Amino acid sequence: MRHEHEDSRARRGAAGALLAISPSPALAVETAPAGPMRPGGGRGPRNFDPATVTTVAGEVTEVHRIEAMRGQGVHLDLKTADGVLAVHLGPAWFLDSQALKVQKGDKLEVTGSKVELGGPALIAQVVKRGDASLTLRDENGIPLWARRGRR
Repeated sequence: MRHEHEDSRARRGAAGALLAISPSPALAVETAPAGPMRPGGGRGPRNFDPATVTTVAGEVTEVHRIEAMRGQGVHLDLKTADGVLAVHLGPAWFLDSQALKVQKGDKLEVTGSKVELGGPALIAQVVKRGDASLTLRDENGIPLWARRGRR
């Protein structure tokens, strides 16, 4: 019996030694350098392709506040001549601080990168309603909120 007990302690000791020299996956994630945040509308262009930039016009049929890992994102459904198009605007905290508020029924002109995200979608760069304009991303798709920091 004593031999089995010593054997068990030796195995636990070896496992502990491996854990001590192997970095923890959780620690690796927590200490990773801050890079471009992709999901949730963070710092990177997230699928924005300058080669696919187009302008569409239509009426907002629905405004969605989508829960994401880093807060709410705002998307809308835009009824165009070709059908309904999903338009990705940006984080709610940024849009809420802007003068131009997009609402259901608004007639908009949206310039952005046409992409496939579970169906045709547009990552908005500039939104226009009448004479009012809201710029969300630069010509490379870098979000303007990435320059301001989160409030």
